[in-house]
Amino acid sequence: MTLQQLLAPKHILLGLEIASKKRLFEEIGFLFEQSVGLNRSAVTASLFARERLGSTGLGYGVAIPHGRIKGLKEPQIAALQLKNPIGFDAVDGLPVDFLFALLVPENASQKHLDLLAQIAEILSDEVKRTALKTTTSAQHLIAIVEQSAA
Repeated sequence: MTLQQLLAPKHILLGLEIASKKRLFEEIGFLFEQSVGLNRSAVTASLFARERLGSTGLGYGVAIPHGRIKGLKEPQIAALQLKNPIGFDAVDGLPVDFLFALLVPENASQKHLDLLAQIAEILSDEVKRTALKTTTSAQHLIAIVEQSAA
């Protein structure tokens, strides 16, 4: 599955008002609980477990928090645009205001890496990164991601 196939409007939150990484991960847990029935605590714990290994902040104000979820059948992706940047211990020290959150099945090593690579490629492009950070429409965000695959 590709990023384009997985990203759905119900998993896009724009202009989100969040004050901390902890609150952000809780919001991601709540989003996936409401949309696909995942346990919000398991999602939050998985994201924090990965983050303890090292920040998923890539620099330039973007991050890809990700985690493995036992019992998950297919990867899940959310795009979150933050109204105000939050600290993320990114490599360049800049706070994060846009991220893709990725959840994968417990055993999905190659799929996990492929999706991370697709996301990182989009976020490494300055024009696309700026467009993702400033869009006001979920449909426009999806269009940016789809254009990246072309």
